[in-house]
Amino acid sequence: MRRSGSIALIILFIAATTSICLAQSTPSLFDGKTLKGWKRLAGTADYKVEDGNIVGTTVLNSGNTFLVTEKEYGDFILELDTKIESPLSNSGVQVRSHFDPAGNNGKGKVYGRQFEIDPSDRKWSGGIYDEGRRDWIYPLDLNAKAKDAFKVGIYNHIRIECIGNEMRTWVNGTAVADVIDTVDNKGIIGLQVHAVTTPDQAGKKVYFKNLRIQTKNLKFKAFPKDIYTVNYQTNTLSPHEQQSGWRLLYDGHTSNGWRGATLKTFPPKGWLYADGTLHVLPSEGKEESGGGDIVTDSLYGAFDLSFEFKITPGANSGVKYFVTLSEVTKGSAIGLEYQVLDDALHPDAKLGRNGDRTLASLYDLIPANKPARFVRPVGAWNTGRIVVYPNNHVEHYLNGIKVLEYERGSKEFEDLVKISKYVIWKNFGEAKEGHLLLQDHGNEAWFRSIKVKRL
Repeated sequence: MRRSGSIALIILFIAATTSICLAQSTPSLFDGKTLKGWKRLAGTADYKVEDGNIVGTTVLNSGNTFLVTEKEYGDFILELDTKIESPLSNSGVQVRSHFDPAGNNGKGKVYGRQFEIDPSDRKWSGGIYDEGRRDWIYPLDLNAKAKDAFKVGIYNHIRIECIGNEMRTWVNGTAVADVIDTVDNKGIIGLQVHAVTTPDQAGKKVYFKNLRIQTKNLKFKAFPKDIYTVNYQTNTLSPHEQQSGWRLLYDGHTSNGWRGATLKTFPPKGWLYADGTLHVLPSEGKEESGGGDIVTDSLYGAFDLSFEFKITPGANSGVKYFVTLSEVTKGSAIGLEYQVLDDALHPDAKLGRNGDRTLASLYDLIPANKPARFVRPVGAWNTGRIVVYPNNHVEHYLNGIKVLEYERGSKEFEDLVKISKYVIWKNFGEAKEGHLLLQDHGNEAWFRSIKVKRL
């Protein structure tokens, strides 16, 4: 017994010594005493070294201020500890970012991906924001379980992996965000003090310490399979997505897996499926006036469906689910519909009840609650997502934001059906499974990066 105990102590000592050696061998970005190797850019917020911390302090009427590395980094794993003292503040860590000295009317602009530090009630810390460029890439609506990982007023441990074209984030050991990007293979690392415009926001501090970066022998840490990946590489799946059960419904150059809703084959006219998109050609602006709707060969019950779409001014289209093709209709096939619409120019946006025919709504049943900043312009690509859980809970997302949710088959759902256009079809929207459908409403629209995961 004594011998076994001695061996155990020796093993613990070796493990602890190895851990210390590995930590010491990982280069530090901050010497704990000076700001050597760093420089301030853009705003006028204050950065100082206090008790082994880099401390940033908000300054009234300053723009976003960044303390950035003088060196650029490509692939790396960055770990650090951070504390933010007030929920009125905001901060972040820039990775692979850049500086435009002419930006912001000559004050300079830092732009690039940012690990968000968000102590507000929104709780999006660990999400990924594209500072000065694309806005939100990975809002935490996409991983709501991680919202409580970050704590205000105490130190939080952050891990950021940038390896190849993929960026992953952790907060206090909780996996948060996963992005496959197409820009920025290297750039500066920066610490942000956010702009403030009211006196009560001024003088708030954010602390950073123990900044260590690994640039060799990089390996991804294990990442949970149930976390959604934002993938900007068109019509592709990352190894993690494949291992998590995602499958492409469109390969970018063939019509495999799709057919006309009223046909046994893909429509001979009205649709193109080359050049990376499924493209609805314009016809008369009426349902089924061109090539007609297309549906998946396979049926789906519980699933997670993600797709990108783009429309022309005034266009109308949609993505339908639980399409059984059993209803008799002269127009488009019947199913629950994620509305795709130009809300500003198409008259359908003003019909229905309370906006339930607008973009991302459950058509003619439930309106989408979508903040304007998360709606990309007509002609730009937007990302839609529909999640149907095995318990019949359903969610619609637009560009990473959850815009509505409901319980399929509930009394509330059935009451909505009774006052909708669907009342004439018995048990509408309650089928066990159905086809997925892309709508031909006679207007030009494009779809790509269509992927599905069975739940």
